[in-house]
Amino acid sequence: MSPRQKTDPAAAEAPGWDALLRLCDPQLDPLFWPSSRPTVLSAWHGHVPFAHWLVAATRPATIVELGTHAGGSYAAFCEAVLRCGLTARCFAIDTWEGDEHAGHYGEAVFNDLKRFHDGRYGNFSTLIRASFDAAAKDFSASSVDLLHIDGLHTYEAVKHDFEIWLPEMSSRGVMLFHDIAMHKDGFGVDKLWSELQTLYPSFSFAHCYGLGVLAVGAEAPASVAALCRLGETEAQRVRARFERLGETHELHAALLMARLRVQQNLLNQRP
Repeated sequence: MSPRQKTDPAAAEAPGWDALLRLCDPQLDPLFWPSSRPTVLSAWHGHVPFAHWLVAATRPATIVELGTHAGGSYAAFCEAVLRCGLTARCFAIDTWEGDEHAGHYGEAVFNDLKRFHDGRYGNFSTLIRASFDAAAKDFSASSVDLLHIDGLHTYEAVKHDFEIWLPEMSSRGVMLFHDIAMHKDGFGVDKLWSELQTLYPSFSFAHCYGLGVLAVGAEAPASVAALCRLGETEAQRVRARFERLGETHELHAALLMARLRVQQNLLNQRP
């Protein structure tokens, strides 16, 4: 429908019109926004639609990510801030040196992220190159609305990150934990998640290595509180839909990466 076209009054009263309007609801827009950083290796591509929805639904004033690497997840949070026109401040905290789970890498990863980040999100976002403990000292108590923990994944490390940053969470605070569905040796996020679920309202996704949503604030946003209260039937429907939406991001990222490899191979074969 053209912006200048007006709805036929008769059509607005026709059977099925309400269902059509629900499909056009602007609140659904975040579910279909494209990823702004699809050409980086990331285990987070499948959670991008949820990140977009979460930021749009909760409108956090301060977002912090612990463990950013190439920026697949962080870009999703920042993109939602940009598209929603929020006045939020975002902070990515990492040493950009790697660890035993992410692997160790050189300066190219940080430099590539910085070029992309500064041009698109630099007005409201900051890359902080420091340890998580050191960076926490620069944040005021009760100042963070949304925190994504995705650093070293041992039980001791992720529990320490949780405990150090919990005092910085606001009354609306929501924490995200990646890799809650990883059960191999050396990973302990699943163990911590099992403990935290008994202490706070929560919701979990199993796809893309798992993502846990923890409402640590006493006045958590209504949308997150409702998510955490879903009955099992509704919860499974939400999980299935976000997983299906996430698959499109995973497949798109894989296609773009494959295309780039083909292009690079062709360039390398030129005389």
